[in-house]
Parts: sequence; structure tokens; C-alpha cells
Amino acid sequence: MKISVKDAETGNRISMEVDDDNTIEEIIEEAANYWRKNPGAYVIRFGKKILQAENTVKEARLQEEDVIELIPDPEGGKCFQKICL
Repeated sequence: MKISVKDAETGNRISMEVDDDNTIEEIIEEAANYWRKNPGAYVIRFGKKILQAENTVKEARLQEEDVIELIPDPEGGKCFQKICL
């Protein structure tokens, strides 16, 4: 199925083909790499909900043409002394 990922910082969007068994983490990595961002410092928001990285597309109940947002992790990501993993 096709979804859109919006960069909340710039408003830019990319379309992405995903399967039900893809994880949210895989979507984060793909989008972050596309925009040359550190995947460990971002999360996905769908509406008002932050999606869990380990959940699959099916578990997150994403559907064709949904728009999700790549946002900076409100908890600061996986960073230690300014080095993000």
C-alpha cells in the first residue's frame, strides 16, 4: 500500500510503498535516510498518537493514502553526549 510521510520540520513529503509486515522503525529509517536525518532522533506521529517503533504497519492500522509525520523525538531520541544512535 502507498502512504505519505511528512517531514514536520520542513513540510516536505515523500510517498512510500509499505507492506503490512513493515515496522514503523523501518519507515522512520527510510524517511530519515531520505532527508539525511538521524533516524534515532525521530519518531512517527499519526494524528495525535506517537506510533511505537516495533509495531507493524498492520498493528498501527495504517491504510492506503494515510499521511504520517516524521517528528523529532519529544523524549530526545537515543542520544548520549550529543551523539545520537
